[in-house]
Amino acid sequence: MIRQLGSWFGSVLIAFVVVLFLGVFVFQSTKVLGESMDPTLHNKQRVYVSKLSHTFSNEPDYGDIVIIDSRVNQPRTFLSDLKDSPLLSLFGNKNDRHIWIKRVIGKPGDTLEFKDHLVYRNGIALDEPYIKEKMSYISDKKWVVPEKHIFVMGDNRNNSSDSRVIGFIPFDHVLGEKVF
Repeated sequence: MIRQLGSWFGSVLIAFVVVLFLGVFVFQSTKVLGESMDPTLHNKQRVYVSKLSHTFSNEPDYGDIVIIDSRVNQPRTFLSDLKDSPLLSLFGNKNDRHIWIKRVIGKPGDTLEFKDHLVYRNGIALDEPYIKEKMSYISDKKWVVPEKHIFVMGDNRNNSSDSRVIGFIPFDHVLGEKVF
């Protein structure tokens, strides 16, 4: 009986470690919180995320939908990745409001401007068929994306907290890319 319990406990422990590893480094699901990505993604919609870009520190491409840690002034560590894993959130970490889903608009070296209710990247207005409505935000400020950072925005530009609020996103705060 004790041998069977030990074998069962060992199997559960191995499964826990494998699922934790996969959730931290490879793949996870997450839920959209809010309307900032309407009409592309909707509140409470579940999305599946590839964590490989975070694991291997790959730079996302323009237009990619990424999952970010919005706490850009706090360093990311391995412990941060563990705490944000979906498996460990089952044990009490329900405060995931710092995990945002946004679209990549600017990459290192890009100059971004917001004028005429459009986004301009390096002097060229972006064609953005995915946005919900014409952006009301305009600014005289020019944003130059620093090395190892990106600039992100929600598709619902008039109802989105994004890089316009928190600033540039360090690569290590890009936790993954939406797969489906």
